[in-house]
Order: sequence, then structure tokens, then C-alpha cells
Amino acid sequence: MVRSYGHYINGEWVPSESGQWFETKSPTTGEVLARFPLGTRGDVQRAIEAAEAAFPAWRRTPPPRRGEILLRAAQIMRERKEELGRLVTREMGKVIAEGKGDVQEAIDFLEYIAGEGRRLLGETTTSELPNKFCMTVRQPMGVVGCITPWNFPMAIPMWKVGAALISGNTIVFKPASLTPLCVATLVEIFEEAGLPPGVWNVVTGNGGTVGMEIVENPRVKAVSFTGGVPAGRTIYQAAAQHLKPVELELGGKNPQIVLPDANLELALEGLLFGAFGTAGQRCTATSRLILHEAIYDQFMEMLVRRTEALVVGDPLDPRTDVGPVVDEAAGRSIMSYIEIGKQEATLITGGERLTGGLYDGGFFIKPTIFVTEHGTRISKEEIFGPVLSVIKVGSYEEAIRVANDVEYGLSSSVYTRDVNLAFRAIEDLETGITYINAPTIGAEVHLPFGGVKNTGNGGREAGTSAIDEFTEIKTVFVDYSNRLQKAQIREE
Repeated sequence: MVRSYGHYINGEWVPSESGQWFETKSPTTGEVLARFPLGTRGDVQRAIEAAEAAFPAWRRTPPPRRGEILLRAAQIMRERKEELGRLVTREMGKVIAEGKGDVQEAIDFLEYIAGEGRRLLGETTTSELPNKFCMTVRQPMGVVGCITPWNFPMAIPMWKVGAALISGNTIVFKPASLTPLCVATLVEIFEEAGLPPGVWNVVTGNGGTVGMEIVENPRVKAVSFTGGVPAGRTIYQAAAQHLKPVELELGGKNPQIVLPDANLELALEGLLFGAFGTAGQRCTATSRLILHEAIYDQFMEMLVRRTEALVVGDPLDPRTDVGPVVDEAAGRSIMSYIEIGKQEATLITGGERLTGGLYDGGFFIKPTIFVTEHGTRISKEEIFGPVLSVIKVGSYEEAIRVANDVEYGLSSSVYTRDVNLAFRAIEDLETGITYINAPTIGAEVHLPFGGVKNTGNGGREAGTSAIDEFTEIKTVFVDYSNRLQKAQIREE
């Protein structure tokens, strides 16, 4: 039996006023996993009302008590990690090791952010006047909106939900329509952990309807969005009409630079994971390999041999290296870029959709490598699939110039044994994240995550900056002089 869910509003699964449904399916087999309601603007408004009603009590809940609920949710997830990892793989398509890694990242962040309930730090400082005390405190924003993508269907929701909840906000949440079952399962876990009704509300449906009502409704005080650049621009512009703060985590075109003195085996292992893990469907995926000419031929021979040995297949099979892409639309978009690449670059390996047997149940693409000049579309535009562009350079300076000459600035990687070049790269690369002798993927939850340029609007999720997105700073002055004091106005 396929379960039919409702929207999760005020602690209950309720039907949509639309009476319409959509299905979430396995990208591997096409199996229908569950049905969800196609939400309306009215459904979102009901969720906002529930969140508003729950806000005063949640705000007054001491932050350490909020943290205890997050920690209980993390403990439940840890106990169910195997089951939840399989759910991620079944609904999203990443291989089972990565499915469990997605769950582990969610657990890690909840455990980390729960501790912020005992911090939520402000600052104290001196006053320019005698007998006066100055400090700042953090306060929740109110009802906040969260809109998440499908490629990390448990980790990214927990990044947003965990930070919003520990800060004292209530939430109206729209999950990606390709992976709503993962979020529905998280909701049930939080309910079991003791989260009060109305604190976290979920409405499923189209971004143009559900997502835009969250963005445009003035009762939602802030929005956090992870997704593509076009949608991010639309959200940013719409929210600006209400002067509403928006946190955007958008695209990437992430480079891995390999210099002549690098450990080539290590660089290769990192590249294979960065380029083809999650079938390349990560905002931090390694989509450009920038190779120094001194090691170009040797590294390319190693790379092609190892790439062609990767196993593409059932993501639940632990022997599989690369699973399907998430759906037909994503697959067709990737294949259109591969066709562009065949016209403007040299195809080295891959470049085709796999068919027959298991492959007929989903959209499987062979890991693909192009050799290209810098400046082609495949070398500068985000593809979001298992497609790698290789660019030969003659110097460190050229490598940095090529790496920076794209509209994105999320993640970057440099492989070198030269400590001087490594520290130069940290300074020179125009990205929010830089790895030295590691792939472009592998963020850790206690460090800020985000990028520059068209990757986003400069904020950061996770880490020490996680709660900045969901709190307002209030400055407080306490004058105990028992007389009127006027800052900047002094008696001469």
C-alpha cells in the first residue's frame, strides 16, 4: 500500500484544499513511494497561522530546552540511521553509503546546534559614558520560511530547521517535490522527540505556488532557500518588495587544481569522489579539473582508466559507485549539456545514457569526461550531473585565473605539497570554501558553508554563523547613573 500524506499543519496531517496529489517515485525503479497533496496559497496561509499561534510559547521556551528536543531528534535518527539512509537512497538515488552519510550529516548538525541553546551569544562592551552598561542580545525573527532542494533531502532540511528552531522561530517549510517523503519522516521524528504542534509546519507542492506564497506573505519574516540561481533571483526580488531578509545558497562550478608536486593518487581519489559522487548532483561537485601541463598526460591516463572502471547501477548495492540521476527532467538537461560538449570540446569517455535491464527503471548516465578550452559553455555553466571538464594550464597563476573566471564561487580544491602555494591559493581563490589536498566536497557541520558571487548573497549556513540567518540583534543600553546622560553631547 502506498501511503497518502497531507500537509503537516499544527501537528496534524491535513488535506489540501486543492484536492490534487502528486507522487514521489524511486529514481532507480520508478516505484511510487508515497503520495502528497498539491498545495495552494491558502494551505500556506493556514500553516502560517499555525506557526504564528505557536510562536509566543516557543519563543518563551528556554533555548537549552529547545536544544533538548533537537538532541532527542538526533538520537532517534541515530537509532534509525540504516533505515533512514535506505530511504534517502530509495527516494533520491544516491548510493547507500552516501545515503547514510546524508543522515549522519543531519544528526551531526542537530547535535552541534543543540548546544547553541546554551550559547546564542551576544556581546558586552564599554560605554563612552560613566555608570552605563552596553550589550547585545539575539532574538528570534518570528515565522520563517524554509525551501529546500532534493539532493540532500535530510541534511539540508536539518541545517535550516535546526538553526531556526534553536533560535526560537517557528517554521513554514516547503520540501523539494522530488523528495518529500524524507522530510515527512523527519517531521514524524521531531513529533516523537516532543516538538510542540505548530512549531514546524510543512506544505508540499509547486515552487511557483507554495514557495512564492512563503516568500511573498508579509507574515513570514525571513526566508532561507537552497536551489538554483534562476529561482534564487526570483525569490530575492519578490522578498525585496517586503524588505524581507533572504538567505540564498545557489549554484557552483567548482574547480580542482592539480599542481606538478601533488600526490597524484590522492588527487585522483578526491577527484573521482568529487566529480561523480551523488552522480555529480551536488552544488559542491567537482565540475572542472584544472591540470598543470607537467603532469597532464600522466594524470589523464590514470583518470580515464579509473573512471571507466566505476560501477553504475543499483544505489542500494554497496558495490555501486554511481547511481541514477534524480529524474527524467534532470537526465535530459544533463544530456543536453553533453551534446553541447560534443560540439565544442573533445569527449574522452562516457557521454551516454545507459539502457537495458536495471537501467530502464531510471535515468543512468555514464560518468563523462571532456577535454576543453576554458570559456566553453561546459567549462563555465553548472551542469549538475556526472560530467567533468578538464582544462590544461601552464602555471599556478593561469590555474587561479581559470578557476576564478566563472560566475560562481562556492568551493575549490588545490592539490600541492608546496605549503607556500597552498597558502597563496587560500588567499587567491574566489570561493567561500577552499580545500587543500582534499576534494571540493566534504563540508563539516561546525564550520560555515556558503559562497560568493552568484553562489549566493554572502551569508553562511551551518557552523558558528548558522544562527545569524535566523536571529535579530538587539542592542541594549542600561544607564544606572540616575541622571540624564547624552551620548556625543558633552558639556565643554
